[in-house]
Amino acid sequence: MFATPDEAEHAFYEALEQADLAQLMEVWSDDEEIVCIHPGGPRLVGLQAVQESWQEIFANGPLPIRPLHLHTVQSMMSSVHTVVEQLVAGSGRSRQILNCHATNVYHKGPTGWRLVLHHASQAPAGFEPVPEDIPDLLH
Repeated sequence: MFATPDEAEHAFYEALEQADLAQLMEVWSDDEEIVCIHPGGPRLVGLQAVQESWQEIFANGPLPIRPLHLHTVQSMMSSVHTVVEQLVAGSGRSRQILNCHATNVYHKGPTGWRLVLHHASQAPAGFEPVPEDIPDLLH
C-alpha cells in the first residue's frame, strides 16, 4: 500500500484535509493495538475506538491541517515523525491559527508502511514556529 512512511504521512494529512474517513483508515494499521490521542483527549486503543473518534471529528467537516517542521527517526521497520500541526479555525475576522505538536509512528508490515500511533497535543500558549519551520517561505 504505502511504499514509504512519507507516503503514508502524506495520505494521512490529505485524508484529514478532505474529511475522508475511508482514506484515513487505510493509513492506519489494522492491528488492534493502534493508539490515537487527540489534543486534550483520552488514549484511544484499537481500530474501532480510533475510527469512531475520527468519524466524530469529521462530522464537523474537513480539518485544514498543515504539518510543518517534520523530524524523522527511522529504522528498517519503524519510523517516528514529529511535526508541528497548524490548524486554521474559524473564518474571516474570527480566523485563528492553532498549533499542535504531534508524533506519528509508522511500522512496516506485509502491506507496507502503516500508522500505529498518532499523538497530538496543543502547543504552549505563545508558541510560534520559527521561519525555518515554514515551507516555501521566501527570505
